[in-house]
Amino acid sequence: MNISRLRARSAKSGALALVCAAAALTAAGSGDGPASSPAAAPAAHQHPAAHQPPAARGAVVSATPVLDLDAAEVAARLTAKGIDAGQVRHGVRAHRIVYRTVDTRGRPTTASELVALPKSGKRTLRVVSWLHGTQAYRGEVASMNDAATDRSTALLFASTGRAVSAPDYLGLGEGPGFHPYGHPEATVSASVDALRAARAFTRRDGRDLDRRVLVSGFSQGGPATMMVGRALQRGVDPYFRPGALAPIAGPFDLSAFEAAAANDEVEKSSLYLAYFATAWNRMYGLYDTPSRAFRAPYDERVESLFDGHHQVGQIAAELPATSKELFTEEFLQQVRRPTGVLRRGLAALDTTCDWRPDVPVHLFHAKGDKDVAYANALHCRGQLIANGADHRLSDVGDVDHSTTVLKALPQVVREFDAAC
Repeated sequence: MNISRLRARSAKSGALALVCAAAALTAAGSGDGPASSPAAAPAAHQHPAAHQPPAARGAVVSATPVLDLDAAEVAARLTAKGIDAGQVRHGVRAHRIVYRTVDTRGRPTTASELVALPKSGKRTLRVVSWLHGTQAYRGEVASMNDAATDRSTALLFASTGRAVSAPDYLGLGEGPGFHPYGHPEATVSASVDALRAARAFTRRDGRDLDRRVLVSGFSQGGPATMMVGRALQRGVDPYFRPGALAPIAGPFDLSAFEAAAANDEVEKSSLYLAYFATAWNRMYGLYDTPSRAFRAPYDERVESLFDGHHQVGQIAAELPATSKELFTEEFLQQVRRPTGVLRRGLAALDTTCDWRPDVPVHLFHAKGDKDVAYANALHCRGQLIANGADHRLSDVGDVDHSTTVLKALPQVVREFDAAC
């Protein structure tokens, strides 16, 4: 890095320190309602489900204990998963929380999350919102599967002294219905309502959450990190604000990603594109009948595979290896050159980095990633640069997609340690 860039970063760090100090003073004096943040109230009224009583959003429906580990047990789990356990300081208790939220049309529904808390004496906790990657099976998420990498991730963050809200999103875990894969508004509402539920649950024990949320997520959770951070900055909630953003290996240029899947240029292209096609057809209506999108005999059964009750291995066994074998050429051309509703939907997810965060953004990716190309991180970085955002991009090495998150997580913890 040259001298001018070092001076620029130093100036940014000084400015950030002032912002952090101001945020800390504000948080110390904040209440629990809109009156504590007057500027945020108008934005909160713009939320899709603002007609609902505020108390309904994020209300805890049930809380089920799922684990209680001491620090040594946490470290052993992380090591077994391939995550560096050198930063573990506390034991962890975790619960599966079912909470009230809204669906893609703003109607009342429920969703689930994992809330993990450190076994420490601290009464006010920084909170991490951990946003998971693509999951087709509802039982694979952090709140349900004790062996899931996402549960281990929550253990890592909680063992360093932070509270963790790890939403399952809509239609996964114990949430009813289908998962609206990649739906921007539903991603934000389920994640923010999960934060509200985590705070309500934590306060039952006489503890509270700091308002400055540390947001991180992997793969699908990368764009989700940026969407949730943007919503918090714009005042979607009267209490919570972003504290730092650390997306990992996200498909930030979704148009290019899906086009590459249509051309069989990514690993597991047929599975990724089939999940995308069936989910977006439910949400937006991409095709009239399955035969318009899928070749026979797959057109008769592919939609039923993505019902949330089939594991990825089961789905993969029923699909051909390539998109060319699975999809009609007409549909592949539609993905390569999107128009209409598909183009508009993709545009929303191509621009999740196209804003100026008030907090640092640290992107993590791997040049060895064959599922989500490194070019996606460059796409996000370009948008952040254009908006003058404080950001960094770290390459975690010549590793595959799944290993990327394992390598990045200890670095994210260090990033969050440095955040105010």
